[in-house]
Amino acid sequence: MREFAFELELCAALEERRDGIVARQLGASVANPGGRIVDVVIVEPGPQFDRRRALTAETIPDVLLAADIGPGRWTPWRTALDCHPDRARQAVERGVEIGFLERTRRNGRECVRQVARYPTDWTERLLAIENKPDLGTPGDLQRQLRTDVSLALVDEIVLATESYVTGAHLNRIPPEVGVWRVHRAGDDDIELPTIEVVREPSTLPVDEPGIEPLSSYPGRTDVEIVSPAEKATARRRLAERAYGKGWRTYAFPPCASCTGSAVGGDGGPTATLPNCSWKGRAVDAASECGPSCPGYEPADPVAVDLSAEREARTPWVADPEPSTRRQVGLDRFGDWSGDGASD
Repeated sequence: MREFAFELELCAALEERRDGIVARQLGASVANPGGRIVDVVIVEPGPQFDRRRALTAETIPDVLLAADIGPGRWTPWRTALDCHPDRARQAVERGVEIGFLERTRRNGRECVRQVARYPTDWTERLLAIENKPDLGTPGDLQRQLRTDVSLALVDEIVLATESYVTGAHLNRIPPEVGVWRVHRAGDDDIELPTIEVVREPSTLPVDEPGIEPLSSYPGRTDVEIVSPAEKATARRRLAERAYGKGWRTYAFPPCASCTGSAVGGDGGPTATLPNCSWKGRAVDAASECGPSCPGYEPADPVAVDLSAEREARTPWVADPEPSTRRQVGLDRFGDWSGDGASD
């Protein structure tokens, strides 16, 4: 089967059977942004997850979380954000738009503050999954998994496949990587796939320095040492992106051959996938559908509320109660520089 359909069905199964946030196609590198994209990420909730959920349904820009902006005082954003002014302005506008920041003017300067303190302990663990339905065509699988292990950005890494896993396969995969065999009944089946654990993953040293390969040449590989602090920032960015994005980032094409195929779930479907009756599987509308497809028949796309599905099946909240509150008494103190706002 195509990896796209495999990925969607696996995400639906994980969402049904595990706690946390499931997302897909996220950057998981540090020194080389965009150099490594992981197929699936699971964010396991930490003790302060409810506080994060109450802030906003969207991804909070990392530049705002790294800035000297708290909930207890008004801060001029131009001095608080350590980046290009255009990027800083865009981040502030986005922060206000999603309800993470509030804004005012003080002494002729535009100032901002967080509506509530950002919880630093809202995630427990991060699990990354590399999808390779057919191990007969592994591509760069070994290099990708070696990078994930040496960088150790996530707590655990798993390889998911439909292939029968032999001892030879396991010997070629880093021993720290877990292996799942995903069993499906067929393309027309509405049941979620089952997952057979072939090998459990090892816990990676996320609190220690990591090694990120950058470029490879005959007889040489350029690497960069990534500090624990840099990894912690990248982990926060990865978790934020996962929370705001989720895995239902697909579209339903304007074609009569594409119907909404509901899979799994008790008391309602876990997910509605863009299933093509002509191809006999889920399809990626952005790359596979259109007038050039022999099975294309113009029609209105299937109307599916993917956000409502996500909210009904996960701890994510689409429209949290506004966090903005009156931060009692702080405004009276002018240059007060603490950050002890009421949470």
